[in-house]
Amino acid sequence: MEIIRKIESEQMKTDIVPFKVGDTVKVHTRVIEGDKERIQLFSGIVIGRRGTGLNSFFTVRRISYGEGVERVFPLHSPRIAKIEVERQGDVRRAKLNYLRDRKGKQAMAVKEKSI
Repeated sequence: MEIIRKIESEQMKTDIVPFKVGDTVKVHTRVIEGDKERIQLFSGIVIGRRGTGLNSFFTVRRISYGEGVERVFPLHSPRIAKIEVERQGDVRRAKLNYLRDRKGKQAMAVKEKSI
């Protein structure tokens, strides 16, 4: 077990910005097309996090052309260039699955955290 933990610690990123469920984030992902590499943005609300350590994932949801789009990202993936927190949300739940049933502006309505 100690060997697995050591290998996992080598693979884990250390420069991750702390974010929570309800935050609006911009995820910069590396996309490789042929021999070229570029950065693609995916911004939206974090509606859930799961897993621990190297096996941690987070789900980001946004509305694109009237359709809800969700994407699950591995937190420690080398494909993720960086994660930026645009807004901190103030929510009381660990999973925001109720946003899936909402339409229009209400689908992205999460109260902003007051500092």
